[in-house]
Amino acid sequence: MDETTTLTVAAASFVGTHFLLSHPLRAPLVGRLGTGGFTIVYALVAFATLGWMSNAYKATPLTAPLWEVGDGLWAVATLIMLVASILLLGSVIGNPAMPGPERPAPKEARGAFAITRHPMMWSFALWGLSHILVFPIAANIIVSAAIIILALVGAALQDQKKAALQPAFWRSWQSHTSYLPFAAIAGGRARFGGFRPHDIAGGVIVWLAATWAHIPVAGIAAGIWRWVG
Repeated sequence: MDETTTLTVAAASFVGTHFLLSHPLRAPLVGRLGTGGFTIVYALVAFATLGWMSNAYKATPLTAPLWEVGDGLWAVATLIMLVASILLLGSVIGNPAMPGPERPAPKEARGAFAITRHPMMWSFALWGLSHILVFPIAANIIVSAAIIILALVGAALQDQKKAALQPAFWRSWQSHTSYLPFAAIAGGRARFGGFRPHDIAGGVIVWLAATWAHIPVAGIAAGIWRWVG
């Protein structure tokens, strides 16, 4: 296999084993190994496939960009990453769908959860999209697409699992939230707003720090740092 094919197989293995272990294989493995044993197996497989994908990415030669990247695309990607950072911080605290004993669903979705009931997963998908926009080479597209698939398909599978495990909670929560961003707001089932201070401020700080980190880590000025400093 050439380097690009190897990277594709590694990325597919990373995503595929995550889905298999999180869903069809989880129950039988927990039954055989116990929760602790399953967690160890899951972590080992995740780290092994992630390491394989990372090493394959480094070994894949640079290819010609599929399109020209100018300031316009950088500005779009920068705004996408700002939204992704706010969604990420908005998902960290107060997620009513976190695992736990079944309880009544909130009567209203607020902040990031009014936008989508999977703000963390969509933040990862938006991260992948922004990186494809500004670095459209084969290796980066493969890895970023793997992250997008893992996030968005994983979110849909989470919906199915939670609907089976917590049917009363999930029917209520699903009735005023949406999988697709802004679909519940557009449908009148949720209202935009209700962001907490740490959602916005924390998101902006993460956005500034993460985009600045591209300079020492990758030698590329990303985000507003392309135009500032």
